[in-house]
Amino acid sequence: MFRRKPSPPLRIAAAVLVAASTITAVGPSAAAAARDHGPKPTVVLVHGAFADSSGWNGVVSRLQHDGYPVVAAANPLRGVASDTAHLKALLDSIAGPIVLVGHSYGGIVASQAAAGDADVKALVFVAAFAPQAGESAVELSGLFPGSTLGETLRPVPLPDGNADLYVDPKLFPQQFAADVPAAQAELMAVSQRPVTAAALSEDAAGPQAWTTIPSYFLVAEADRNIPPATQRFLAARAHGTVRSVKVASHAVFVSQPAITASFIEKAARERA
Repeated sequence: MFRRKPSPPLRIAAAVLVAASTITAVGPSAAAAARDHGPKPTVVLVHGAFADSSGWNGVVSRLQHDGYPVVAAANPLRGVASDTAHLKALLDSIAGPIVLVGHSYGGIVASQAAAGDADVKALVFVAAFAPQAGESAVELSGLFPGSTLGETLRPVPLPDGNADLYVDPKLFPQQFAADVPAAQAELMAVSQRPVTAAALSEDAAGPQAWTTIPSYFLVAEADRNIPPATQRFLAARAHGTVRSVKVASHAVFVSQPAITASFIEKAARERA
């Protein structure tokens, strides 16, 4: 053990002055740091058609690194009303503020599930639909020219008379994920989750959260599923905050996870 030698009075006085000046200098910065590292909202990510929760992995890792709790919801893709009920149950199980993120068809489900939920502080639409009541994915995708999705779909009849829709795996990379590395896009084509034809044609119903909750729109400027003009129209209608990503495919959350995560964090900082 080391013994501390008595300090001369002058050294003690100097030490006190240094300590006092240090406290004065760092106090405000420490307080700011505490605010920056306080509790953060939970980010809930909702995938759309022809995707699954693993597509968010690059976004999730960045959000978690920055201290955000994250839930990547499993969207059933069976129908707007039933998918909304599943998501609403998940939202109700989360304590505290939420930033809700929807991709593609997931935007419809997110906007409907968050209606009237005071815990949802911001909505982020990532190459996504933000419908009014009475609008469907099929209707919105046809608002402006440019979608080539329909000609790539391959239906699988279901016993109940409905049909599961898949994107032809050979066409999936260029249709859905043109800016994703080829090997990864081919894996996504194989693991894609089908959506029912009924879900894409089902109208949104009831109040829509984007009419009351601040909304953010990440526009994929090379999207072949939802025309960029449609995405910009929906953002303008919602008076949303917009960020455009040049040469980004419909799978912008996969190809540009850093930009996507940064945009989500912007919404969290400003609203939650």
